[in-house]
Amino acid sequence: MNNRRVIVKIPASTANLGPGFDTLGMALSLYAWIEMSISERTEFQFYGDQMNGLPKDKTNLIYKVAQLVFKEAGVSVPELSISMHSDIPLTRGLGSSASAIVGALVAANALIGSPLTDDKLFQMATALEGHPDNVGASLYGGIVVSAWDGERADYVRIEPHHKLKTLVAIPAFQLSTEKARHALPSTISMADAIFNVSRSSLLVAALAGGELGMIRHAMKDRMHQPYRAALIPGMATILEHAVEHGALGAALSGAGPTLIAFVEDTEAGAAHSSGESMLETFLLDTLKQEGIEANTLWLSPSAQGPQITIEEISSQPAIPLPDRIKGDMKR
Repeated sequence: MNNRRVIVKIPASTANLGPGFDTLGMALSLYAWIEMSISERTEFQFYGDQMNGLPKDKTNLIYKVAQLVFKEAGVSVPELSISMHSDIPLTRGLGSSASAIVGALVAANALIGSPLTDDKLFQMATALEGHPDNVGASLYGGIVVSAWDGERADYVRIEPHHKLKTLVAIPAFQLSTEKARHALPSTISMADAIFNVSRSSLLVAALAGGELGMIRHAMKDRMHQPYRAALIPGMATILEHAVEHGALGAALSGAGPTLIAFVEDTEAGAAHSSGESMLETFLLDTLKQEGIEANTLWLSPSAQGPQITIEEISSQPAIPLPDRIKGDMKR
């Protein structure tokens, strides 16, 4: 164990998918990498523009989550060498905290021989994150339908349709989940509850059955997006009119501010069609009219959860994490 180095690649995620508040999540082809090994003293190396300002001591989230794994497994590993590279923007609604939690759980578990099951890691991740949608997607890959009663989380995984892809528009400002949740009402009407239950059920059925044309009707929401729209100028316009510009449907990604549009890939492997270019232009122009700069990314659903590499530590100097994963990075 002392001569083992673990590298874990973890996908980003989008949650809610419109009506599935705190229950629906999908892994995306945007990644973070965590490298972990036992050390004589705890040290951190962070790489990537998303990592500035993170603590480099034992208050770090990755270190604390790893210690929870060790405690659960009944082992003591007080000192760790941790490196992380992430292409997932922080506090933008793409599951950056969930990917860090899942990555830390999986890496620490692999470091000590994987005594904890995936279900145990899922339960721990859900309790840490406070909801199962993002962590479930990052842990199991694909589309995850989940439920949590405060004690146990359950899930069903759906394989993403091979023609489903997404376009995300990431505004150049951060929005904390806490602030986004404060915008929500404490109660909703029976009519709105029925509306969301029906749309969420329809969306799950459409995704499971490959009925992509049904997404435009199923992604509508009355539970959280209308109340969060004021935090993201242009969002209401995008959600209402994205289908007119080539989208299957659109939603706020997680707590935002990122907006996500689902698209059917009708020309797999080919350059983006004019309809897709029209959608990208619509997203960017709508936000720009509100004074918001944003960048866009075309992302596919990630069918895989964490990918684990275990190596023996040699006497040679360690290669920095970005150089080790350079050929694997997807931007």
